[in-house]
Amino acid sequence: MNLNTKKISLLEKVGYSLGDLAANLVFQTLITYLAYFYTDIYGLKNNHASLIMLIVGLVAAFSFNPIIGILADRTKSRWGKFRPWILFTAIPLGVMALLAFSTPDFSYKGKLIYASVTYTLLLLLYACSNLPYSALSGVLTGDMAERNSISSIRFVAVLFAQFFVQVFMLPIIEYLGKGNKAAGIEQVLTWMAVMGTIMLLITFVTTKERVVPAANQTSSLKKDLGDLAKNRPWMIMLVLTILVFVTLALKGGSYVYYFNYYIDETALTAFIEPILTLLSGIGLNFFGSDPVSAGFGLFNAGGIIFMLVGIGFSKKLADKYGKRDVFGVTLLISTLFILVFFFLSPKHIAFIFGSQIFHGFFYGITTPLLWAMIADVADYSEWKNNRRATAIIFSAMMVGLKAGLSIGGALVAWILGLYGYVNMGVVAEGQVIMQPESVSTGAKMLVSIFAAIPFLIATSLLFFYSINKKMEIKIEKELEQRRI
Repeated sequence: MNLNTKKISLLEKVGYSLGDLAANLVFQTLITYLAYFYTDIYGLKNNHASLIMLIVGLVAAFSFNPIIGILADRTKSRWGKFRPWILFTAIPLGVMALLAFSTPDFSYKGKLIYASVTYTLLLLLYACSNLPYSALSGVLTGDMAERNSISSIRFVAVLFAQFFVQVFMLPIIEYLGKGNKAAGIEQVLTWMAVMGTIMLLITFVTTKERVVPAANQTSSLKKDLGDLAKNRPWMIMLVLTILVFVTLALKGGSYVYYFNYYIDETALTAFIEPILTLLSGIGLNFFGSDPVSAGFGLFNAGGIIFMLVGIGFSKKLADKYGKRDVFGVTLLISTLFILVFFFLSPKHIAFIFGSQIFHGFFYGITTPLLWAMIADVADYSEWKNNRRATAIIFSAMMVGLKAGLSIGGALVAWILGLYGYVNMGVVAEGQVIMQPESVSTGAKMLVSIFAAIPFLIATSLLFFYSINKKMEIKIEKELEQRRI
């Protein structure tokens, strides 16, 4: 292999990172609002919304991603293997994201069909764009320290997307819709689609594939799948990724219910009023007048800001101690702060916000490492088998991401139904419905105990993951010698 892989310019790192910002405008919206959109805006029943999210998501995870990975590894063009996929999916992905969150006036059966079709197509296009994008990080450079740097910068971009979606999106939806959330979310998604398309095109223009397989390297689908079957770190990362995104979808999709049905509105108002007054005094009046949506935005803002701080520590810690050990320790600590939510009453607003901040900081350290570890697994496969199949390795991440998102999102709607949640999207106009007290308990369980379980299992899996700091150095040096 040709390895012009040492230092990558800041321009290229930023250009690459914009692709993740674009992808996460879609992904964070799915995590945070899809269950809420289906049940409370589009008017689907809880069990129907849950089934669509689960079945479509699992089909997409276990069929779309492996197929795209196989095709991307075999793509040959003047732009490389992975960059053409980013170019040609940029516009279709933006259009489908808008359509998936639109609310055409169909019959109930028509709504079910429309939701199923648009969600399926959105996940297909997301796979066609984001899997090659993720694999691209494995061929920008073979230097593992540079990969840590690229991952850290790209996750700053991810947090910008997450910050917008989780902090500002709900107040903007309510403002633009003037009480009509369906109209508001369509306007927001239109602008997000335009911005996302532009950023993906910038990624295509500013990046270069440098880790190029030698012309005499031979491979086949049978060999690639055989390599995966023997690749224990890949199997561990697949399961770990599923578990991580189950938790992200569970807690991310549950916070809007947690604020609506668990947190005491009077205590929340008293807590956030001084903050809103201070922000308004310096011209940051973005949170609207509704205390629940404002509190929801500030809560997410605190977690995301400290995730950004955590990312700042990620590269140095990983360079010193290795990705695996840093990931495991900080994921465990972040999980403990999720469990704290179980012990907090609806009036413990300061502790609720504080727990979110500490969880965000420690989870922030892990976020760049997960993707960098997948790139290391691709190197491990090449080191063991003398064949490189970057995209099919990265399909583990995308399979895990989609499966975790689907399972976690479906669990939100399903578990709330078990606790007696009344679907507000099917309530007749003007009718006042009070949720049963059990819904409050369900919301608390979703953001605490249920969300913590997958993280705890994921942490335990790292005891069986063999690519520690010592092995990282060995693999990098030996591959460098082979590629000369």
